[in-house]
Amino acid sequence: MPVLPPPETGFDLHVPVLVIGAGACGLVAALSVSEAGGDCLVIEADALPSGSTALSAGLIPAAGTRFQKEAGIDDDAARFAGDIQRKAKGENPQPLVDLLAARSGPTVDWLADRFDLPFSLVANFDYPGHSRRRMHGLPTRSGRELVDRLRGACESRGIDIVCNRRARTLFAGSGRISGVEVEGPDGPERIGCDALILACNGFGGNREMVARFMPEIVDAVWFGHDGNRGDALDWGEALGAERLHLGAYQGHGNVAHPEGILITWAVITQGGIQVNTGGDRFWDESQGYSEAARAVLAQPGGIAWTIFDARIADIARQFQDFKDAEALGAIRVAGDIPALARLTGLPEARLRDSIAHRPGDAPDAFGRVFDGPPLSAPYCAVRVTGALFHTQGGLGIDDKARVLRPDGTAFPNLFAAGGAAVGVSGKGDSGYLSGNGLLSAVVLGHVAGTQAAHDTRRGD
Repeated sequence: MPVLPPPETGFDLHVPVLVIGAGACGLVAALSVSEAGGDCLVIEADALPSGSTALSAGLIPAAGTRFQKEAGIDDDAARFAGDIQRKAKGENPQPLVDLLAARSGPTVDWLADRFDLPFSLVANFDYPGHSRRRMHGLPTRSGRELVDRLRGACESRGIDIVCNRRARTLFAGSGRISGVEVEGPDGPERIGCDALILACNGFGGNREMVARFMPEIVDAVWFGHDGNRGDALDWGEALGAERLHLGAYQGHGNVAHPEGILITWAVITQGGIQVNTGGDRFWDESQGYSEAARAVLAQPGGIAWTIFDARIADIARQFQDFKDAEALGAIRVAGDIPALARLTGLPEARLRDSIAHRPGDAPDAFGRVFDGPPLSAPYCAVRVTGALFHTQGGLGIDDKARVLRPDGTAFPNLFAAGGAAVGVSGKGDSGYLSGNGLLSAVVLGHVAGTQAAHDTRRGD
């Protein structure tokens, strides 16, 4: 993705703020530009706004929201920041962690109050690493609903979203971005801008980059958006921008196979287990779903079975993906362990031992402590594999989401947010705290859009 000097022949169109990408990050950025009194244009490579958001459960972790207060949950930014850093073993830039934690609650409340997004708190189970219940989602617990509602909010406010336009070339000179060239149905178009927001996510759809920066996950199912090809990183490299933690990513070890449907990790946190094709457990499932990807892929055939029961299935049905998996028959249900063994093809004796082995309040052989009721009939099982969802490394940014150079100076009118910016998941996969992707998308989208609007209104 080249960076060239500004074209001598000028641009076909000029806008104050240009946003590349119409997932949650880009749409929140556009709403923020509008709210701050600015004007913007959003361009999207796909035929409809989508991005990685639409493939997710659409859950945003946030601390100190009115939804938590209504539920009687005491939470604050400092506690949230501590959870983020503990999961990532302190590998994240502390200023970025503090920014995301502090702005998370106000951003979710703003989206709910200003744009009527009907958030509610996931209040009936805990996510690994979160010391408080702080996951906020829409009624279907679906990222597709989040994107659609954000798009509707943009359209109702007259914000232009032009699809089927993929940015190919960035124009820059004298330390500033002047515009981009996009490929459209009628050929190339040149769009000039006073500020550019990169909301085009990471590079999980670029297999060469995945193999270079995270070879341990290269053979996983790619469960992200194919448009995530690393454009922002390529432009950043050409500009001499800082790039951080390129080996960081979010995996998931609970994707129904071969159906390709995400199975909520609630089936594990509520007491479910994973066994391999020999019927044996193989790790501490309570660590988290990101590191689960490598754990599952290390098993014979890269396959595992997630085992839970009807009580847990009732909790999981709040997620549309789970209901879709049930409709397709991916969730097998059996009245007893012999029937479960027949349905799954797992050895009955080993399966029985794996389900029954729960050493009370003490850690088991893998270090997991079970604190809920034991699994009981009827039992449920789903065949799963490991997947790569999205990358977490990206461009270095300051507290206004401006892209940084390695010396700490900022590009004055170039912003990065969401997956285009470095995340807060440390340097690998185990540092991913549930919801980190959408946390960066919505908070940094809000920060970048607000600042870009202020800059362009002032003429900075």
